[in-house]
Amino acid sequence: MDISIHWIFLPHTDPEASLLFYRDALGFEVRKDVGNGTKRWITVGSADQPGTSIVLHPATIEPGITADERRVITEMMAKGTYARVVLASKDIDDAFARARAGGAPVVQEPMVHPYGIRDCAVTDPAGNQIRIQELL
Repeated sequence: MDISIHWIFLPHTDPEASLLFYRDALGFEVRKDVGNGTKRWITVGSADQPGTSIVLHPATIEPGITADERRVITEMMAKGTYARVVLASKDIDDAFARARAGGAPVVQEPMVHPYGIRDCAVTDPAGNQIRIQELL
C-alpha cells in the first residue's frame, strides 16, 4: 500500500497573521489563497515537499457546528489545546529563532528529551501548537 500525507488542516482566526507566520517566520511557500476576509483557505508548504501541504482554514465555519461547539473550539484554540502539528528541521535552533522573531509565543525552547528527541514548540497566531523536531 502506498499512502502519503497530502494535506493537513489547521484552523486560523486571523488569515493575514497566519499567512505572515507560515510564510515569513517558517519560510513556507504559499500555494493557494482562496476566499476573502476571514473566510480564507490558505495552502502553504515547504518548497522541498511539493506533495505535502498545510491548509489554514477558518475556524468554526463548518456547517453543523453548534454555538456551544464554536465556543469550546475557540476556547481550546486560545489555550493552545485544539490542534497541533510536528514539523522537522536539520537546524531547529534557526527554525526556533525565526519563529520567535516572527512573534510566535514560546511553549518550549529547544531541548533534548530523555527519550532522545531534540525539539522545541511555539504557537501560531491561532494558538495551534507547532512542534519542531530536529532531523538527525
